[in-house]
Amino acid sequence: MSENTRTATLRLRPGEQRTLLFLGDLIIAIVSVFAALYVWREYNFTVQFKALIGAGFSEARALVLIQQQVGVEVPIWFYLLPAVWLLLLVDLYEAYIAGSGRKTTRGIAVAAFIGLALYSFVFVFTRDPNSLPRVGVGAFLVFAALLTLAWRMVFIRIYKRTGELRRMLVIGAGKAGQTLAELYKPLGTRSFNLIGFVDDDRRKLKKTFYGFKVVGGSDQLLALIDEYHITDLVIAINGEIQGATFQMILDAQENGVEVTRMPTLYEEMTGRLPIHHLESDWLIRSFVDAVRVSGLYELAKRVLDIAGGLIGILTLAILSPFISLAIVLDSGFPILYTQERLGKGGKRFRIYKFRTMRQDAEREGEAKLAEENDPRITRVGDFLRKTRLDEFPQFWNVLRGDMSIVGPRAERPELVAAFQRQVPFYRARLLVKPGISGWAQINYGYYASVTEMAVKLEYDLYYIKHRSLAMDFQIILRTIGTVLRRTGR
Repeated sequence: MSENTRTATLRLRPGEQRTLLFLGDLIIAIVSVFAALYVWREYNFTVQFKALIGAGFSEARALVLIQQQVGVEVPIWFYLLPAVWLLLLVDLYEAYIAGSGRKTTRGIAVAAFIGLALYSFVFVFTRDPNSLPRVGVGAFLVFAALLTLAWRMVFIRIYKRTGELRRMLVIGAGKAGQTLAELYKPLGTRSFNLIGFVDDDRRKLKKTFYGFKVVGGSDQLLALIDEYHITDLVIAINGEIQGATFQMILDAQENGVEVTRMPTLYEEMTGRLPIHHLESDWLIRSFVDAVRVSGLYELAKRVLDIAGGLIGILTLAILSPFISLAIVLDSGFPILYTQERLGKGGKRFRIYKFRTMRQDAEREGEAKLAEENDPRITRVGDFLRKTRLDEFPQFWNVLRGDMSIVGPRAERPELVAAFQRQVPFYRARLLVKPGISGWAQINYGYYASVTEMAVKLEYDLYYIKHRSLAMDFQIILRTIGTVLRRTGR
């Protein structure tokens, strides 16, 4: 492969993919609004024209009368439909969904159905149904669904095309390199092709790990790059890199090959940090430095927390009587429960939630993790958990400043003490305030073992490293989608 070909290879990273998708979806949604307005006006024109003809007017007179009238009166909220549509699509920005035609089609269909159901609910209970134009909203949903589907199919072709162009060699067939290969195999859609390994351990030469062969040593690197048309190298060596190997990597980079470290690719593939493959120097440079955010972000986040907390408390005041009655009828008192949790910097505070488990859920007095299909969860509690309604009393903690709208899950002190002895970097979660929702909560389910806890920690550390207002809003929107679809845990 020539130098120019490698240099021209289009590489779309997950952040770039999401930005491209968002801009495309936004343009489609705006176009759909104006297309719906056109259909709506044409429909009203046809209805009025037929009515005048039926009343005895000539076609010419009817046209004159209609043209003298002002067009349809468009309510302001109609122009906000693109924002609603993007909210309904929020789950479709994950790479494993965005690159799959089947999952994308299903997601768009679900979004259109939820949009129609929400409109129907408002239409039935509104005092003035005429203020909710059925033709306009219906046309918008049709245009938005069809045009978004067409755009997403184009994106999938781009996604797969760039995946075919990116051909990757992993330097190092040890634990770190094998972890990448293991992750690669079950990926439904891929943004690159993994070709194999390069390793200087002669005992590994020609061996296969998770279906990928060690094709040679670092002394053959440049020849292997030409033979296999490699565009990307991934450094998966824990420890010191030999001078000759380092020089080969530099030569490859000068020839247009992109060089990436294993933790970076791991983040790209999973949206997590590889806690079992982080060296102390990498952690200091790439994690500790990265968690420092601007004062402006901290201020904006606190303003967002106060605004969200007030909205949450108002919603809680409205829903609380109904939720309380349901809990009492289902399993008696108490309605709320409180526990001590650890906040930012290990500060202790008391958390409030609606009770979702039996009163004797921890009869032995020992802290136990909730499991999927946990028999301790009541019938009403199961509904509250799926809709995240059990979390609403925590908005009081948000207003107090103990918690944030978005952040890692607040854990009990005894669980933190146990996990930090078993999971690397576990206490790093306490670098930020815990949240009602978070990156780990929307991407991972229950954890019932140390291994599963480690995976959830990787999501938490990824959030801490990459947190921003844009990411916070994404998490909030996906959480709202979880509430609407009742897929919470």
